Order: sequence, then structure tokens, then C-alpha cells
Amino acid sequence: MKNNIKQNQKYKKLLRLEYGEIIMNKIIFIKVIVVALAILTNISFAQNLKLNESDYFEAQGINVLVFSNQYNGMFFDEKTAGIELIQHGIRTSTGGAVRLANTPEQWDLVPMMVDRKVDKEKNSINVVLKYEEFDFTSKINVIAKDNGVLISVYLDTPVPEKLEGRAGFNLEFLPSTYFEKTYMVDGNGGNFPRYPAGNTTIESIKNKITQFAGHTTFDDRGQGEFIVPEPLAKGKTIVLSPECPESFVTIKSLDAEIMLLDGRNVAQNGWFIVRSLLPVNKTGKVLEWYLEANTIPNWVRKPNIGFSQVGYTPNQEKVAVIELDKNDTQLNNAKVFQITSDGKSVEKFNGDVIEWGKYLRYNYAKFDFSSVKESGIYYIQYGDNKTNTFRINKNVYDDVWHPTMDVWFPVQMDHMQVNEAYRVWHGEPYKDDCLQAPLNHQHFDGYKMGDTTDTKYKPYERIPNMAIGGWFDAGDFDIQTGSHNHVISSFIDTWEKFKVERDQTFIDQKTCYVDIHRPDGKIDILQQIEHGTLNLVAQCENIGHPVMGIIVPNLHQYHHLGDAMTETDNLPYNPNLKPYETDGKSSGTMDDRWAFTTRLPFLDFQTAATLAEAARTLKGYNDDLANRSLTNAKRLLDEADEILKKPIKDDNPWWTRWARGADIEAVLQLYITTKEQKYADRFSEKIWAILEPPKIDDPHIDPSFS
Repeated sequence: MKNNIKQNQKYKKLLRLEYGEIIMNKIIFIKVIVVALAILTNISFAQNLKLNESDYFEAQGINVLVFSNQYNGMFFDEKTAGIELIQHGIRTSTGGAVRLANTPEQWDLVPMMVDRKVDKEKNSINVVLKYEEFDFTSKINVIAKDNGVLISVYLDTPVPEKLEGRAGFNLEFLPSTYFEKTYMVDGNGGNFPRYPAGNTTIESIKNKITQFAGHTTFDDRGQGEFIVPEPLAKGKTIVLSPECPESFVTIKSLDAEIMLLDGRNVAQNGWFIVRSLLPVNKTGKVLEWYLEANTIPNWVRKPNIGFSQVGYTPNQEKVAVIELDKNDTQLNNAKVFQITSDGKSVEKFNGDVIEWGKYLRYNYAKFDFSSVKESGIYYIQYGDNKTNTFRINKNVYDDVWHPTMDVWFPVQMDHMQVNEAYRVWHGEPYKDDCLQAPLNHQHFDGYKMGDTTDTKYKPYERIPNMAIGGWFDAGDFDIQTGSHNHVISSFIDTWEKFKVERDQTFIDQKTCYVDIHRPDGKIDILQQIEHGTLNLVAQCENIGHPVMGIIVPNLHQYHHLGDAMTETDNLPYNPNLKPYETDGKSSGTMDDRWAFTTRLPFLDFQTAATLAEAARTLKGYNDDLANRSLTNAKRLLDEADEILKKPIKDDNPWWTRWARGADIEAVLQLYITTKEQKYADRFSEKIWAILEPPKIDDPHIDPSFS
């Protein structure tokens, strides 16, 4: 009897388990069907691209641009050129062109667009690209087909021997769009890596295609080699993020093999790259891809509401700008809500939304809520879209500048160790500053030298006493004198008008140490004026005049993203030592920054004005520096006057434009500082003539720009 009961219980339990499993399987199956249906309803199979009035391909939720933007000649590949894909409002792919490397870097050679023709009847765009360095021309045709575009590459002559196995068609995809998503190549799946983890190989430097002006982004430590990323996968068809309707893209090669590569292996700003090599010894149509990007039916970009995130004063004009998808319908009104102390939202204003018009890709409207004046915390609501909160208060701007003064400028201070609480922003950099730049040299970042140094120094000779003062240029670590002049003058203008006496930074010039959020009993703005002026005076006293800038010699240093102190070895260059050899006090490594010393009269005048301002501001704070500033300001004015009496070797019209009237500011500031009548007389004599618009005879400059 007991055994029968146990068997019955066991049977009932088994039935419950099996029945439950059946139920669970049905639930899972239903969920799968629901998800699949949801995905399918977000996939469009009838989005035919058409050329729009701006001459790029368009369908609702998708745009394909074909060299609407060209590669830039200064920084080259900024991810804004070539064939580009905008999918559901996100520019996920750019750089579609014939390129010369698996994963091109920012300073790799780029093709120049020779010709671009738009054929509205055929719904196609043709471009002609050329690499002048190799006399290599390619033609690309992009034509709408089915639900995507057909991309074809044509060659009139075969790929040059030097570029065989190097030239290929690339299309780059934004990594952040594909993080935690998958790809499929010929049906085989893989994960897009969040961090670069693909394989690389090493090749001889003899095989490397020359980068900009012969520079190189790779420090091979004298090994004569460079890195080549290997493909993550190869095949004829690649599918990107098939699980995500917003970024689902399919690319099929009709002839050559497709490679998927990770450009971040050689550069942190690299993207995922889809690439096919061009065949050798072949002309005519040499490559063809079909690209299809999914679009969600009736997709409309959410409105973007622009407003002052800092906030507003009560009586200030308050106008929000609403950016709308061209397929969106503008609403008639928007609302402003106030957040109360108990967390509730109270409607305070309901007003009209006024159409403004179209600009480029979007329509715009304005929402004026100037009548809201009560102090408090608010947000704007337009339809279902809410902004983040902002303040209305009479003191809303009182402290908004504090992070700039307290953190940003201290972090940018050159030749100083900068500490903040538990963090060291950077150690004391560039103790090895600096060498005279070589002659007849084209550098990066716009720097160049002519056939004379305009100094007493020979090329690569050390310029003494330059490791002092200055700020890093925004985004990198060079010193730009023109920027220094503007910053110092802006600080002085703020000091003279507002007498800002904030003290939240410890700055010790003797020990080259800065500590953020630590008062030291000295006014921060005066300390920053002093720091910038120290470098200007050092230039004038040791080089002889202000210079265009001071920058590292190697491109592999320039793209440095770490601590500024590690961009050089901080040891003065010693030509008697071998590269990477050191005696503990000097080094055979040519990593010391270079001073680009071509003398420009307008820069002399500009610096004279800044030093004249600094002289009166620093008087009583640092009298020695104030006196040296004034002495150099007067000298620069006199010497620049003499230089202008002679023909200027550089006929760059921009120099002419900038130099025009530059002495006016110098004599004005010298008069304010010294009260000497000769400066007032010169200002009065020249001010009226300078008010006339300049005439610049240069076909590259729009006359209306004057």
C-alpha cells in the first residue's frame, strides 16, 4: 500500500514537472514569436533611396552621403568625409573611399576628390579620386538599387605596383554603435569587441605607405617596422548587428573578399572597418559592393530641445530652439514645469511654438518662455519630450565659471606638476624644452619653417631657459603663442573690470607644483596671468621674439593621450649619444620640443600689446616680471616697425590680414600702461585708416569675408 502511494506521488510529481515544462516551453515559444514579430515589424523591406535636393541619397530614417564632405588637408581623416551612412539619425559610418591601409590613421594619406557628378535621372553619384603622391586615380559610382546602394570602383589604369596589396575600398563604422552587438560573416557569428583584441602582424618599414610629409605615427624604437592589424573575419557577406533594427547593415561583395578589421589596434580613435583589396593588373570595374541599411518603418527622430543648461536670470530673454525631423509634425505649444521641494511638477507656462524654418537636415521652431521669472528649478516639455532641469535665479551665472578657473586652467599649466586630491593630472613636463626647429621643414598641425631661423640658433641647437610657464594648447600639448596672447589679455580684461579675487588653487613656481582646490592666499587669476606671461617673456629674452609655437618633433608623440610628462624623456637632447641612450643627465633621443621661430611682425605687435597689459597688471604683484614685460613690449613694437619697412618673404594673404592694424592694439595698450603721448598720437593717427575694410587679392578668399 505504501509503495503504491509513493508511486502515485512520484507519478503526479512527474506529471506536474512535465506539464510545467510544457507550459514553460510554450511561454518561451510565445516570447520568441513576440520578439521575432517585434523585430520584423521594425525592419523595412521597401525603403528605396532617392537623391534629395541636397544631392545625397535619402529615405525615411536613412541617408547615404557620397563625398558631400571631403577629406581635410590639415588633419586629414576626421571621420567626416567620403561615403557616409546616417541611420536613424546617427552617423554610424564614414570614410568610404579607396584607401591605402587596412586601418588608416588620422595622418595617413587621403585621396583628393577631383570631380563629383550627380545624376538625378539615374539616381546615382560619380566621384573621381586621386592620390597625387602615386599618380593613382580611381572612380567610384554609387547608385540606388533595390533597398540599398550599389558601390562600384573603376580604374582606368591598374593599381600602381607600390600600392598592390595596399589599395582597397574601405568603409568605417563607429565602434560605440556596435558595442555589445554581433556580426555575421558568411553566416558565422562573432561579437564586436568593446576593447581592441584582434591580432596584428609586423612588417618591414619598407612596405609602409608614407604618411603626411614623411612623418610617422608609430615609434618603432629603431626597429624599422610597423604594425598591421589582421582581420577579425573574412567572407563575401557581412552583416552588422542583425539583432538591432536601428543599426542593422548588410554588405555583400559581388567579387572580392570582404575583411572586417578593428582600427583601434593602432589608434584609439580608430573605427571598425569593412575593406576589400583592389585586384592587381585589372582595369574597368574592379570592385562592387551592395550595401543595405535597415530602416524602421515610419521612423521619426525625437525632437531635440536646445536651451541654456546653465539656466537663466529672471529678466533674461528665454527662447528654446526645437530641432525637428523633416518628417515630424510641429506641435502648436510647449510647457514649462517647476519642480517643487516635495518633488512635484507644477505647470507654470503654456505657450506657442513658432515655426522658424529649415536649416540643412532639420526643421526648427522657437519657444519663448521669457515671462517665466520666478526663481526655481524648471524643465521644458514639448509633447512627450522633457528636457533636463535648469535654474532661473538672479545669481545663476555667479559660479558657472568656477570649474574653468579652478580646474581647467590648472590642468593645462605647462612645466608644472598638477595634483587634485587623490589624482595627479600630470607630472612636471618638458624639462628638456626646447630645440631650434630645422629649416625648410613642413611640420604637422600647421607648423613650418622657411630657409632661415630668424634667431641666433642653429637647427637642433638647444634654446636655454625655456622650461617655464605657458599652457597646453587645447586637445594636445604644444604651446601656441597667439592663443597665449588672447588668453592673457582676456584674463587681464576680466581682472580690470571685475577684480575677481577668487583663491582656490595652490601654485608654487619655485617647485613647479600646483594643487587644485587648495587656497594659497594668492589671487588665482593673477597667478594665471603670471604663468602665461612667464613663457612670453622667456620667448622674447631667450629666442629674441615671440614664436609661432613650440611643439614635439615626432607625430608619434603628438597623438599622445597620456600624462604630458611622458611625452618626452624630460632629458635634454645630446647629439653625442645614441638614440634611446642616456647618461642620466641628457639623452640621445630626439624627442625635445621644437620652437618654430619664423618671425611674424603681426605676432610681435600682438605680443607687445599683451605684455604691455601684463606689465600694469603684474605691477605690485611681481614687479620684476612686470618690468621685463614692459621692456620687451616696447622693443617688439620698435623691431616690428623696422621689419615692416622691408619686403615680407611670406606672401600668405592671411599674414597680411592679421598684420593689418596689429600695431594699433600695441600702441593703445602701451599708452594705457605708460601714459606716454607718443603712443596716443600714433593711435589717433592710424585708427581712422584701419577702420576701412581691407582689400585682399586672393582667389581662395571670399571677398565678402572682408
